[in-house]
Amino acid sequence: MSGPARNVPQARAGAWQTVATVTLGTVMLVLSSSALNIALPLVAERYRAGPLAATWTVLGFMLVQTCLLVVAGRVADRFDRRRIYLLGVLVFTVASLGAGFSPSIGVLIAWRVVQGVAAALVMANGTALIAAAVPPSRLSQAMGVYLGLMAAAPLIGPSVGGYLAENVGWEWVFWLNVPAGAATLVWGALVLPRSRSLARDPIDAVGAALLTGWLGMLVLAVSQAGSRESAGTGWLPAVAGPLLFLGFVVRQRKAKVPLVDPSLFTDRPFVLSGLATTLSAVGWVGNVFLMALYFQNTKGMSTAEAGLAVLPGPIVGMIASPIGGQLGRRFRADRIAVAGALTAAAGLAIPALLLERDTPYPLIAAAMILVSAGSGILYTANTTVIMMGVPGDRLGVVNGVRLTLHNLGNVLGPALCVAVASSRLAAEDRHLLYATAAARPSADAVAALVTGYRLAFAVFAAAALVASVLLVIAARGRTRAATLVPPPRAVGEPPVIAEEPVEDSAENPQSGRGA
Repeated sequence: MSGPARNVPQARAGAWQTVATVTLGTVMLVLSSSALNIALPLVAERYRAGPLAATWTVLGFMLVQTCLLVVAGRVADRFDRRRIYLLGVLVFTVASLGAGFSPSIGVLIAWRVVQGVAAALVMANGTALIAAAVPPSRLSQAMGVYLGLMAAAPLIGPSVGGYLAENVGWEWVFWLNVPAGAATLVWGALVLPRSRSLARDPIDAVGAALLTGWLGMLVLAVSQAGSRESAGTGWLPAVAGPLLFLGFVVRQRKAKVPLVDPSLFTDRPFVLSGLATTLSAVGWVGNVFLMALYFQNTKGMSTAEAGLAVLPGPIVGMIASPIGGQLGRRFRADRIAVAGALTAAAGLAIPALLLERDTPYPLIAAAMILVSAGSGILYTANTTVIMMGVPGDRLGVVNGVRLTLHNLGNVLGPALCVAVASSRLAAEDRHLLYATAAARPSADAVAALVTGYRLAFAVFAAAALVASVLLVIAARGRTRAATLVPPPRAVGEPPVIAEEPVEDSAENPQSGRGA
C-alpha cells in the first residue's frame, strides 16, 4: 500500500473540529438505526408484518450500507471527502422524513434502503476524514473518542427508541433525524476542510454488483433460516450465493482497477484482524438486539422499560472505547484487542449458561456490561491497528474494507438472532418473536424462546472466542514481521509496523500506535 503520506503539520489545524463534526453525523445515523430495533414489535403490529418483513426493516439498511462501503471508500479517494460526507448526511435526512410517513412495510423497507446508501457515504468518509486530519501521535485518542461514541450509539439507541415509540410514536425514531441532520449539514459546511482528489482510478461497478449480490444472498440465507416465510425460496441463496462470490473473486483478480485491492488480503495480520472484527460485531450487536426482545416478550416489559433495561451496557461502552484509546498510548493495541475479545466472550457466556425467564436483572446487567466493555475496547484497539501505516491515498478504500467487515457482523448479528432464537418455536408461533407486552406469549412459547435465546448467546460467545484466537495469531505475525529488517520505503511513507510506545511526547511520533 504505497502512496503519499498524510500531511501531518497541516492536519493539526482544525483536527478536533473535524472529529466533532464527523462524530455528530455518524452518531446520528447509527443511533437512529439501532433505535428502530426496540420499536420493531410496534412496527410489526402497525403494518401486520411477519417476522421476516419486520426483520428486513433492519437488515435492508444494514445490507445496502455494508455492500456499498467499499464503493463509497473508492468515491472518497477520488473526490472531495467533505462534499461526499455532507451529501450522505443530506440524503439520510430526507429519507428519514419519508420513512416516518411510510404507508406500508414495503415502502418503509425501501426508505431504509435509501438510508443505507446514504449511510455508506457517511461511514466510509468518517474515519478517513479523521485519519487525514489528526496527527499520528494523537490518532489513538481521536479514534477513542469517535469510535467510543459511535460504538455506544447502537447500544443507546434502544433506550431512545423505546421512549420515543411509547410516548410520541415510533415514527419519531426517524423524524428526530431531521433537525439533527440539518445541524450536521450547517456545522459541516462551516468547519470540515476540503480535500484534494488523491486517486483517479475508475470505480468497478461490476464488482460492486457482485459484492452486493453475494452478501445479500448470505444475509437472506441466515434470515430465512428462522422464518417459515422462506418456503420455496430457500434454495436461492444456497445456489446463487456461492456463484456470485466466485464471480466477485474472479472479477477482482482480473479487473484493471479492482473494487477491493487483492493485495490487502495477502497481508495475513490484516485478514485475521478483519475477520475478528466481523465475529466480534456479531455478538456485540446481537446481544443488544436479543436482550431488547427478551425483556419485552419474556419479562413482559413495555417498549420504554425494555429500552431502559439495556442501558447499563451502553453507558459502560461509552467509557470503555475512549479508555481503549488511552491504553493504546501505553500498551500494544493488538494485545488490548485480545483482552477486549475475551472480556466480551465472558459476558456472552453468562446468558448462554444462566438465562431463564426469572433470571435476576443484576446478573443480566453484569453480562451486558462485560460485553459492551470488552467490545468497545476491542473495536477501538483493533481499528487503530488496522488504520495505522495506511498512506493518505488509500485511507478510503482500506477503511471501506474494514467497515464492510465490521458491518457484515452487524448484519449477521440480528439475522442470527432471528434464526437461532426462533428455532425452538413451533412454526405457527414464530411471529411471537416480536410480540409486545400487550400480547405476551404463552408459558410454553416463552420456555421455547428462552431456550432459543441461550442457544443464540452460545453462538455469540463462541464467535468472540474465535475472534480472540485470530487476534492472537495476528499479533504474533506482526511481532515476527517487526523483528525483520524492513524493506526500503518510499520517502514519506509511514511504516506498517510501529514501535511500541515509550512515552507521550512530541519527540515520540510513534506514541499512541501501540502495534
